[in-house]
Amino acid sequence: MKKIFHMLRSSYIWIILFFLYLPIIYTIVFSFNSSRSLSRFTGFSLQWYEKMLGDGAMTSSIYYTVLIAVIATAVSTIAGTIVAIALSKCGKVLRTLIMQVNNLPLLNPEIVTAIGLLMFFASLNIKKGLLTMLLAHIMFCIPYVMLSITPKLRTLDSNIADAAMDLGATPAYALRKVIVPQIMPGIFSGALIAFTMSFDDFIISYFVTGNGVNNISIMVYTMSKRINPSINALSSIIILLISVVLVIINVVPIMKERRRKKNYEKILRNTSHGGIAFNSMRRS
Repeated sequence: MKKIFHMLRSSYIWIILFFLYLPIIYTIVFSFNSSRSLSRFTGFSLQWYEKMLGDGAMTSSIYYTVLIAVIATAVSTIAGTIVAIALSKCGKVLRTLIMQVNNLPLLNPEIVTAIGLLMFFASLNIKKGLLTMLLAHIMFCIPYVMLSITPKLRTLDSNIADAAMDLGATPAYALRKVIVPQIMPGIFSGALIAFTMSFDDFIISYFVTGNGVNNISIMVYTMSKRINPSINALSSIIILLISVVLVIINVVPIMKERRRKKNYEKILRNTSHGGIAFNSMRRS
């Protein structure tokens, strides 16, 4: 009975993985198809990658997507970190109220947020374009950063910063050298989430863009009405970049931990050798 249960559980996991990764594999394989067919592989070719790189509109959308995602991630991470640290020093009532307001963009449907931003920019007579899209992305990325950092701040000892300032550190130095290193995993996670949300956003970007400023999501939407295998090539490059980033994120901490253990073992060996030498000198 246990073997049957184990086999069913393993089969279920493999079925889930199959349905999750089959579309990704399909996209990568057909990005090298020599024909426009999306159902029959006729031969290996790099023509769709060449056409993608030669398409000015597509390369422009990649440029704007990366530019906006990087700037929005940097600004929202800095702003979200500062606000989260400030809220941790506030009273419980004020902190709860502000966190509830911060969670509204997360709970609201994106279409509601998009319409609200559209009406807001229109009321201020701000011309839609790169600036409006960048401001919109910063706005909806900040709550994700704060949501990632707040749990780290709750586990942080509130007396650490006070102890640093009692020892002569300025508030800015204590913030930079004591608090920020302690919550760095939360900051890093928030930055990754912000970058992903900005890179992937379509609904809000579609409502606040203008003047030919399109990101990848909008470009794919406009190309989906007609068969264009260049989408497969673009998607494959994005998948490759994401895979490289995930490998780096997972491998670098492991390498650092191994290096730290090696240094620690080296110190222990040197210490033990030094103790042995010192004891032998005392006996002699």
